[in-house]
Amino acid sequence: MKLSAPIYQLKRKAKLLARHQEIPLHKALNNIAKQEGFTNWSLLSAKASKHFHPVKLLSELNSGDLALLGARPGHGKTLMGLQLVAETVKSGCRSIFFTLDYNKRDALERIEIFGENDLITNNNLEIDVSDEISADYIIEKIKSGATPKLVVIDYLQLLDQKRTNPDLSTQIQSLKNYAKETGVIFVFISQIDRSFELSEKLIPDLSDIRLPNPLDLTLFNKSCFLNNGGIQVDSIN
Repeated sequence: MKLSAPIYQLKRKAKLLARHQEIPLHKALNNIAKQEGFTNWSLLSAKASKHFHPVKLLSELNSGDLALLGARPGHGKTLMGLQLVAETVKSGCRSIFFTLDYNKRDALERIEIFGENDLITNNNLEIDVSDEISADYIIEKIKSGATPKLVVIDYLQLLDQKRTNPDLSTQIQSLKNYAKETGVIFVFISQIDRSFELSEKLIPDLSDIRLPNPLDLTLFNKSCFLNNGGIQVDSIN
């Protein structure tokens, strides 16, 4: 069964429906799924992602990797990041989602989108929404508890937004060194420059990463780019 619109547009439609009807987002998503001919959102989402599941992306990531996860707004990069966290926790490993963009309720709401409500109370799942998030903060946070297998940072371009934080290159180098020492996998959700929408490319690439401040992208090992339901995973270098 073909969807009437890309999944990111259906999600946007569900958010508007939830706001308009004052119902929980997961109910709005299920209503949209029924309009598309599915019993619930989980089944619709499974169909949309059947060609590339987060588990497959996790299998592409090795101990100590630094990966970029990039897309334009509304194309699923945050959801994919949370799915990576969820799949890591489901496998019995610890995972932390650091976000400078969402509050905790928003992040948990997005986990509910793909039917993983039981993970919300799992001790291996941690969501950190501190305004102090930076490389130093992340490293100290990790050291304060059990070492996670996967850390997702939402998002790259906000890490050095505070003038008191080190520049972005210094922070990424620090996290790269820490990943090498500990084996923690870091995934950085990243913005894509608006100019991509004027190009004829189907999927963004490294040249489309929005960089308000200088950053050597070869510090990363892997890249994953999303657009209109398409996905491209590559090694860097």
